Amino acid sequence: MKVTVADCLELEAFAKAKVAAGKVNLTNEVKSISVLDAGSEAELDFYEGDRTEILLTGFTGVRDDVEAQCRILHHVASHGYAALAVYHMEKLDGKLIDTAEREMLPLIQMPQDAGYSQAINDVMDRVLYGDNFRNSLISNTVFHLLNFEKHSNFQSAVREAAISNEFQLIILSEDFNPILTVETRHKATIADAIKLGKERNVENEAKAYTMIDVNGVLTYWGPVTINNEKYYMFIVDNEDSYTAGEITKLAEIIELAMGMWKYTPERDAKAEFIKALMRGNKSLAYTLKDEARISGDDILSVFFSKGISSEVESQVFSEFEKQEDLNIMKITEGDETYGMILTYEDQVAGTDLKNSCVQLFNRLKGNKGARIFHVTGLNGIEGAGDAYRLISESWSFVQNVFPYKRVFTKYELTLVSNCINIQIQGGFVKKNYIELLEPFKETSENKGKQLLETLETFVLDAGMNSGKTAEFMGIHTNTVQYRLKKINELLGVEITGNRVIPGLTMALALKRLERVVN
Repeated sequence: MKVTVADCLELEAFAKAKVAAGKVNLTNEVKSISVLDAGSEAELDFYEGDRTEILLTGFTGVRDDVEAQCRILHHVASHGYAALAVYHMEKLDGKLIDTAEREMLPLIQMPQDAGYSQAINDVMDRVLYGDNFRNSLISNTVFHLLNFEKHSNFQSAVREAAISNEFQLIILSEDFNPILTVETRHKATIADAIKLGKERNVENEAKAYTMIDVNGVLTYWGPVTINNEKYYMFIVDNEDSYTAGEITKLAEIIELAMGMWKYTPERDAKAEFIKALMRGNKSLAYTLKDEARISGDDILSVFFSKGISSEVESQVFSEFEKQEDLNIMKITEGDETYGMILTYEDQVAGTDLKNSCVQLFNRLKGNKGARIFHVTGLNGIEGAGDAYRLISESWSFVQNVFPYKRVFTKYELTLVSNCINIQIQGGFVKKNYIELLEPFKETSENKGKQLLETLETFVLDAGMNSGKTAEFMGIHTNTVQYRLKKINELLGVEITGNRVIPGLTMALALKRLERVVN
């Protein structure tokens, strides 16, 4: 079937291109495409001319010389090329456009961010295959996928199609956990592919299928919908023998076959493992750990985050996994994410890795609305379950006790959890802590309130730093120092003393918590 310049302009690579001149000859036939890299008119002799070829150029070497550009265009037109597409130029000069119009040469202005490769791939796909893709891939795949007599389910059918046609298929949950794997070769691991997929941020790619090179293995990623649920699928071209267009067509056929087989993905064992721990169901977590391929010893940290955009979180997580060689496993609903950080086999969960986790959570707090609650440094599945319980019981209250913080560790969470228990139980223990603050009632109401507010800020918000206290309260540092001196006198102790601060911290945290509860 004849392919014209007009047909090529309908391809994705030319979606934002503009025809600046020569529209009368958009019916020119196209059989090939190449790059015109001549940096001078003398080099044009290497281009003998092909009336069915589109040339791509950025006018290298003559970008600021309109006259030279016009002479090159004249050469292209006089040798009968099908069209000239210009890249990397914000605006084409009027003289160049006029020259193209006189020569009746289709002159195409490409978007500034476009590259040559996609145009070459798309045009050659159209020229070589048109709307009919290779029987060796498409027809053979369809034959196996629709062989209902031989196969009992979709998994069996797609496995035979993959073996026969030298491709591999992986379906991932929305949280990038493998649901279905059809591996026919082992040159790269699924874990490596997932790392690069996250790094490329494929969940936010607008294009249907994105090619990613995984250690020399070509993978093509795209979204699929199964039973109204979003998943990701990537296809591996074992022999690098198929075009991007063929892979896209293959993916469409596989997705259609899923519907015909009424395929329902198996449960996401890793997501179910996290949910079991979140619900405190440790026995179910132990049952799922082998299916999810998780060892309790690998769990380095568990966390809950909210108020962070999925795009920002995905980017930070992928960079972290690449830099630290750690694995993040998560489930996300809206702007809330529950997850855990795991080591890989043979890694020792030492201080350096724990510090890396802390640095990760500090990077996530850039958004003002972000809140991250984590427990880092765990003892297996039991410890992970206890950590999730600690987070779920205290995360909503810890923000009120520490309103200036965005990242909350097990220390703040444990403190607030203890305060919650004391508040609920009441009685003698609560009375003892509250009475530590009674001296503030003995002075005038305004003065006592002012001193108590200063002490709260100093201890709970500023880390006992008078400069930060002054900054939080909007007063001078000398004023803070004066008030702290008065507080020491009022309480009859040195408030920063090692034996004083634990009880005082609990009393102040209880006071803040009591305000929220009441």
